[in-house]
Amino acid sequence: MRRIFAAIAAILFCALPSFAQSKLNDSADNILGKYRAVQSGEVSNTQVTKEADGTYTIKVVWLEKDKEANGQKKLDVKNPDKSLRSTPADKIVLVKGLKYNKEKKQWGDAKIYDPTRGIKANCTVKFTDDGKLSIRGQVMGIGETVYWTKLD
Repeated sequence: MRRIFAAIAAILFCALPSFAQSKLNDSADNILGKYRAVQSGEVSNTQVTKEADGTYTIKVVWLEKDKEANGQKKLDVKNPDKSLRSTPADKIVLVKGLKYNKEKKQWGDAKIYDPTRGIKANCTVKFTDDGKLSIRGQVMGIGETVYWTKLD
């Protein structure tokens, strides 16, 4: 009887980490962290953080080429909001108010800002089977999907 109990306990003990991992992958907070992004030839790192209201924000935190040809720091010059055009390109907020949909296992209900074009689009974010973050921006049925690699 003790051997059976010990065997069952061992099986459960071994299965627990994989069960916990699958629950972690289904968590809205799984999106948190830094990612490598490539958009229109620009390489950058972005960071996803959680706000007090439970939504998520995505912000640029590093650019491979953060200076103009004249040595000046790149700015968000294409932003439709003129008051944000002096924002350094490595501090641009790409998404605010991103919400997790547990049934669809994706984030959405927010707009993504594309600083290379100066436009905002509806966005959905989800993980691919190989662990990349898939970000889809769409305006009037026309869209583009980019894939970011998690750094941490």
